[in-house]
Amino acid sequence: MESSKKLYILCNISLLMAAMISGLSFVAQKAGMNYVGPFTFNVLRSLIGSLSLLPVIFLQDKISKIQMTKDQSKALWKGGFLAGLVLFIAFSINQYCMIFAPAGKAGFITSLYVLFVPVIAVFMKQKLLPNVQISIVLAFIGLYLLCAKGAMEFEIHDILLLVSAFFFALHIIVVSYYSKRTSAFKLSGLQFLVAGTLALPIMLFYEHPVLAAIAAGWKPILFAGIVVTAVAYTLQILGHKATHPVLATLILSSEAVFAVFGGMIFLGETLSLREVSGCVFMIAAIILSQLPFNSKRQSDDLSI
Repeated sequence: MESSKKLYILCNISLLMAAMISGLSFVAQKAGMNYVGPFTFNVLRSLIGSLSLLPVIFLQDKISKIQMTKDQSKALWKGGFLAGLVLFIAFSINQYCMIFAPAGKAGFITSLYVLFVPVIAVFMKQKLLPNVQISIVLAFIGLYLLCAKGAMEFEIHDILLLVSAFFFALHIIVVSYYSKRTSAFKLSGLQFLVAGTLALPIMLFYEHPVLAAIAAGWKPILFAGIVVTAVAYTLQILGHKATHPVLATLILSSEAVFAVFGGMIFLGETLSLREVSGCVFMIAAIILSQLPFNSKRQSDDLSI
């Protein structure tokens, strides 16, 4: 019981670190887009992320010396392909729409995965405890206050952003399921390989990337590939091993808070009262979701 509690805490810390990296990475991702197109950026970040995990996977196999079972291998290939496919769709739609949509509105619509995950969980016949239900509402309000600025008039690319939010939610569900059944590092590396490979033909056909432009933007591209993609998404997969996807989503949604603080630290931005209120709602949502409501019932209702 004590060991499972420690694992749960470690998984939550992993998810929080993933959210922090994702939130603070906004500047690097925007900088990378100054040099290459959206599909080129996705191919590079995905393949670099996959390659950078190879030494970790090699060391893990060397140290553990445990052979994967047939079921684990099957889960790895199936989970890696499905997670990579879903991530490719989410990345592609989201990155393309960023060309047209203002960053604040795009960030808010994309963050609506915090609502899609519990909806999918309910369709999968998972019950949500009252404190989790309230946390979802608080997170939605917090995200709105943080991200949605100005008039919220919706256009066609906004609908596409909503579709990408659904696929990001679906990715969380897929990763949550398969991370418990196979190696987290191998699953993470394989999903990036699949996502990058699927985006490669589109990149070559539509964008015709120039090597000089890629070389000029090597710093933000490398940062996005290694730190944002490999590290953050692997931490997310590790975090899913003992955390219900709905609770994991609430923790991951705190990336909006870290993005605001990142703007303050690196860009000298100041917080408005609206943004401070949004941060308070987000933090309250995460804390409330972690409070013990009824330990026995929580175990039954939030299992996946």
